[in-house]
Amino acid sequence: MSHDWPALAKELSGVLGQLRGGIPDVMKGFSAMAKAAGTDGALDAKTKELVAMGIAIACRCDGCIAFHSKTAIDLGTTREELMEVAGMAVYMGGGPSLMYAALALQAYDQHMAAKNA
Repeated sequence: MSHDWPALAKELSGVLGQLRGGIPDVMKGFSAMAKAAGTDGALDAKTKELVAMGIAIACRCDGCIAFHSKTAIDLGTTREELMEVAGMAVYMGGGPSLMYAALALQAYDQHMAAKNA
């Protein structure tokens, strides 16, 4: 199974824009929550993004993997760090998470290739 993760993130961004227009208060609240959750505190933003990637893998969310893999790269995540997060997600989520860990690695690689192009 192969995905074009940058294209998926772009496609979902368009649909999310429609939701912003249709349910603006909900989307404002969600955006505020995302900003507050990702702000540096006892954990830095990169660590929090790695937690989000682990949850995306364990919950098997393609859209979350598409977005969080790009953000993780933007925050300086290495491939090795992603691998360790994938290992924890597999430990917590079993076989289905193993399959999504492979997809998360594919997403990371595609976003990194796009960034370096």
